[in-house]
Amino acid sequence: MSRISVFMPILSEKERDILIMVDMKAKPFYLSEEDCKWVEETIAGMTTEEKIGQLFFNMGSSRDEEYLKMTVDKYHIGGIRYNPATGAEVREQNRILQENSKIPLIIACNTENGGNGACTDGTMIGQQTKIGATRDARYAYELGRMSNKEAAAIGCNLSFAPVSDILYNWENPVIGLRTYGNDVDRVCEMTKAYMDGAHTNEGFCCAAKHFPGDGLDFRDQHVADSVNDMSCEEWDASYGKVYQNLIDNGLEAIMAGHIMQPAYTRHFNPGIKDEDIMPATLSPELIEGLLRGKLGFNGMVLTDASHMVGLTCCMKRSEMLPHTIAAGVDMFLFFNEMDEDFASMMAGYENGIITEERLNDALHRILALKAHMGLHKKAKNEIVPPVEVMEQVVGCEEHKAMAREISEKGITLVKYKDEDVLPMIPSRYKRIMIVSVSGLSAGVMGTMMAKYMGGGKKSPAERLRDKLIEKGFDAFIYESPLDALAKRAAAGEKVDINMYFAGKTPIKEFVENQDLIITLVDIAGGFQPVARPGFGMSKGGGEIPWYVHELPVIVIGCGQPFVLADIPQARTYINTYDSADQTFDALIEKLMSGSDAFIGEDPVDAYCGLWDTHR
Repeated sequence: MSRISVFMPILSEKERDILIMVDMKAKPFYLSEEDCKWVEETIAGMTTEEKIGQLFFNMGSSRDEEYLKMTVDKYHIGGIRYNPATGAEVREQNRILQENSKIPLIIACNTENGGNGACTDGTMIGQQTKIGATRDARYAYELGRMSNKEAAAIGCNLSFAPVSDILYNWENPVIGLRTYGNDVDRVCEMTKAYMDGAHTNEGFCCAAKHFPGDGLDFRDQHVADSVNDMSCEEWDASYGKVYQNLIDNGLEAIMAGHIMQPAYTRHFNPGIKDEDIMPATLSPELIEGLLRGKLGFNGMVLTDASHMVGLTCCMKRSEMLPHTIAAGVDMFLFFNEMDEDFASMMAGYENGIITEERLNDALHRILALKAHMGLHKKAKNEIVPPVEVMEQVVGCEEHKAMAREISEKGITLVKYKDEDVLPMIPSRYKRIMIVSVSGLSAGVMGTMMAKYMGGGKKSPAERLRDKLIEKGFDAFIYESPLDALAKRAAAGEKVDINMYFAGKTPIKEFVENQDLIITLVDIAGGFQPVARPGFGMSKGGGEIPWYVHELPVIVIGCGQPFVLADIPQARTYINTYDSADQTFDALIEKLMSGSDAFIGEDPVDAYCGLWDTHR
């Protein structure tokens, strides 16, 4: 007995009909008879290898023309998500792929925050959390419209967005800036607005993520299990409400996360053992029972990236690949080793893990999405827009102006205990020391992401310093005693480490050396088990603002918005949500104007549910 047959009796007749076969004429595809004919004839003309290839999204490892041709000729891939590159490079890659693929490709991008998720020279419009702070769904709409206008201009046709997660746990390391907040109705409104904006671009579609919902667990499914532990009733009133709203309004695709949802798994399979509960990507209870049956989703489902430990820890990779499709998922992200993974998926079909019915259903959903995009109606050399379109759209002034406006509206003064600190002007605070604090164990990837999102070669602290100097401040960056000792040692001097612990600057001297201190906390989040500040060894140094009662201190979070948990003593705390140049420009103007200039409202609980952060 299959796991699907276990819960079929729980579903209504209508829900069972939805589960059994895709309706290509219905929402979200709305295909005509002619479109349906193309899907049926295309599937009928495919070899088994071509059918198996359609199940794969490739993460392109090269933009070399021969490599790109090989991926469509040998592996018959159904879609691609690629590594970052300029718009010109991505457009050329997409042109080669579409012109050489027998069946048009789904080409996806991560336009969560702007066109910079499609190409490196695209416009970073605004983190979802920053837009949540504006309380204005118009900005979510413009984010969806503008981000994906840039993506479409270089040949992309699917956004892995909106991120539809709700931030309930401030210790969650994944979703801190990738949510419109912790209010269900706001997340509903803004995710739909993003999707509506994206849909203004002809043929462009959305894949909401991460079903069944991230934002509760303190763990990161990139490196560990992740669980959505709500009851069925709690889920229905939160994540279920968000996904139902998107589905009802035409969402085309959903990315299944490597996230377990035990309550609904047990609902659809009451006798299941704990060890058999799987993340959504491997769970027919969640994909076929909850998503397709209960929520009535008729669109395409794809996995989150397959290298993440939340998936790979469940079973052997050779078994895991076909079991995702068997569970009801339609497309698999990404190859590990192409020959090996293709063979595993083929073996899963040949040995019956993927049934003929399930393969046929997946293919209909994949090709129906491509037909909904209108890809089958275009000549191969017309699928990717001309170069002139890219040049007019990517990084255009209209989009940059929107990014500035969102910064103006979104930056949030969360905590303001010393109400005479602002305005911060040179006549009051000439000498400003900037203390730069990065994330705990962010590693190479975290550092790269922070620099990528920040959009510049200089560090956020260096760029803030330069901007303050332009405004007439004598701004400088703090150097820790350990860093100073390391430099001396590297220069060949003999240093005494004991001086780090024993030698202390007199408080009077410390206070006299600067007029105000900015503690700039830049935590990227993601790809790490914990998204928290890394202060290093603090004895003898100023990394931790122990001096909040000695002189004015402004703590600024320009990454994860939960800095107060680790610096509860902060008396003035601001969330900028990113460290982009336009954000720092808006920040400085507000600091120099006074507290009334800050109009953003905290979209999450930046106090982290802790009483002492309010002191």
